Formats: sequence, C-alpha cells, structure tokens
Amino acid sequence: MLKRRHCRQRGATLLESLVAIAILAVAVLGMLGAQLRTLAETRTTVHRAQAVRLIEDFSERIKANPEGFRQLANYVTGWDDLPAALDCRSSTCDALALARWDSAIWKQSVADALPFGRAKVFASTDLNAPAAARQLGVAIAWRATGQQAHDTPSPLDRPAAGVFCPTGLICHFAHAQP
Repeated sequence: MLKRRHCRQRGATLLESLVAIAILAVAVLGMLGAQLRTLAETRTTVHRAQAVRLIEDFSERIKANPEGFRQLANYVTGWDDLPAALDCRSSTCDALALARWDSAIWKQSVADALPFGRAKVFASTDLNAPAAARQLGVAIAWRATGQQAHDTPSPLDRPAAGVFCPTGLICHFAHAQP
C-alpha cells in the first residue's frame, strides 16, 4: 500500500485574506481622497456662485443710487479699504454719501458671506467716457477651504491690468456696468 504524503499548508488562507484586506484598504482610501477633493471643489463652486451674486448685488446698489452712474469713481475701493460712511438708514444721504454707504455695507456682506472674503472695486474703463462705455471692475477674493489657492487663474478669472488676487486666496473678477 502506498502512503500518501500530505503537504499541509498552514496560514496560506490567512495570508491571502490579509493581502485582500490590504488591497481593499488602499482602494477605499483612494475613493475617500477622491471624495474629499470633490467636496473641496464643490465648496469652491458654491463660493464662486456667492461671489457672482455679490457682484450682482453691487451693481444693483449702484443702479438704486439716483446719481450712482455719476458717482462711479466714489465706489472704487482697495482690498483693505472700508469706506467711512454715514448711516443712510437713519439719516438723509446725498449721492456721494450713499455711494460710500453702499460700498461699506457691500464690502461687509462680502466679508460675511465668504471665508476671509475681501473685495476690490476698480475703474476698468475711463470713468469720464460716454455712459455706455463706463464700467467698474470688481474682484472678490476668499480663502479656499481644504485646498491651496490656484497658482494660475481659472478661465472664469479675468484679471485686469494691474489687479491681482491676494496671495493665498481664490479670486473671481467681473465687471459691473450699471
């Protein structure tokens, strides 16, 4: 009678299971990374949409000022400028005071709506040009959440000559033509 030799493999199934779990863990971590990146991009998109709405609000404020079109130069502000203004809710304001009031309130709403939100309003055309050609450039900046700011502007960012996004922030540039 022939004796059968049995080769016993001990732990092979356990080793195969450990390898399968390691591969599964790497795949799950990859999917988690992709999910986090998608979430960060979604937040950036939401912030950009808020910036667009804020620019529309700014344009409407200029239109609501009876002399707003003649006061365009008074809406121009730098990144860190916060125009001192009378409270036009409790007192009567002329067109200049209303322009400063609108700028101050609007810049505060940018700061409230976006993380580290800042705004700059600049003359993008000659403000003494014919009415149809006059417009203001508006740049809104915010800090990216969960990612670094883009080193190069996206196609939606159209910086004007001499107007740059502050370091470490994402910007949206647009033009407001009342």
